[in-house]
Amino acid sequence: MTHKKCPECSQENTFWDWCKPCNSKHFQNDFNKWTSGNDKIDKFIQDAQLNANNYRRVIEWIPYDRFKDVKQIGRGGFGTIYYAKWIDGYIEKWDIENQQWKRGFQEKSNPQQEMALKRFDNFVNFDDVLNEMEIHLKIWTKVASIRFYGITQDPETHKYMMALGLSQIHELGIVHQDFHPGNILSSNFKNSTRISDFGLSKLIRANPNNPKKKNLFGVLPYIAPEVLSGDEEYTKAADVYSFGIIAYEMVTGFPPYPDIPHDKDLAMKICNGLRPQIPFHTPKIITRMIMRCWDARVTHRPNFVELWKGLCKYWKDYRDYLDKGKNKDSEIVIQIKKAEEISAAKTTPLDYQSHPQAIYTSRLLNYSNLPKPKNEENFERELEELTESMSLLSF
Repeated sequence: MTHKKCPECSQENTFWDWCKPCNSKHFQNDFNKWTSGNDKIDKFIQDAQLNANNYRRVIEWIPYDRFKDVKQIGRGGFGTIYYAKWIDGYIEKWDIENQQWKRGFQEKSNPQQEMALKRFDNFVNFDDVLNEMEIHLKIWTKVASIRFYGITQDPETHKYMMALGLSQIHELGIVHQDFHPGNILSSNFKNSTRISDFGLSKLIRANPNNPKKKNLFGVLPYIAPEVLSGDEEYTKAADVYSFGIIAYEMVTGFPPYPDIPHDKDLAMKICNGLRPQIPFHTPKIITRMIMRCWDARVTHRPNFVELWKGLCKYWKDYRDYLDKGKNKDSEIVIQIKKAEEISAAKTTPLDYQSHPQAIYTSRLLNYSNLPKPKNEENFERELEELTESMSLLSF
């Protein structure tokens, strides 16, 4: 693909209205006009600006007073999330006429850009913070993760903050390692969702009490049994397991294991095959997908490419049924209609009692002497029966 020529140097643009050589010079000319107060952060931002092939790869130092209406909206084991409006908006291209950056989100109807600010609360090594930032910068254009616009600093706490999908993440060789609902952000869960928290929650460090064992951080109900037991290192399949637990939660409306303590006893039960109970009226296609994701046999789990293709096919069939009246005899349409009929007949309210020790934020989990992971006695037989009943399906 050819791009139009840069009006400054007359060379072909790197990307649409973006000329990397010229814009690198513009960024470099501004290096002495700002500082984060930290040499590593300054270098990280400067390197990103000098190497940006397009405006989507640009991050910048954003003074905290350029945000307004800042309010806390969430908190996890490693950081606090705030809602904010960015007065200026992101850099879009160089305005030659006015010799300054033209910025996006400057529409009259929406003069400020809504943002999420993540404040780093608990970390051991500052390099871990930069690691998360590097991962976000590397992957956001390729996956359903949150765009990374820049870095700021809370003037009261002096803590740094960053402005804040999964098959392509794995194609890039990245494993999330702390995948749970607290790391999924959406305005209404109807249109799009974004995955956050890459790099910090996944930290598995050396255990000072036992150099051969590593410290594990995360939310217990979403961690794969082979990771809990130390039987295997964290792999892509462990993210798939977490996705299965999240899918269960989305289908049922219940978090996993809400009525019991999230302690070593639960970790032992998970390793011995305990899984949340999927309601009998759940479509068999969805039940099978979830069960495959949380199979204790790691090699039997699907990968995210397979999951994505299957879910897209089901979604298309069901949307065609809703919008055009097509696919009435499609397996997914039949199963969803049955599930809706059964669900409508049920009078039990969606309610549960949460145990005070049911903890859904990331924390240190060091459990020793856990058993080798296995499935419950009837799990594999039930999964085989589901597979046989859908033998005509490709997924």
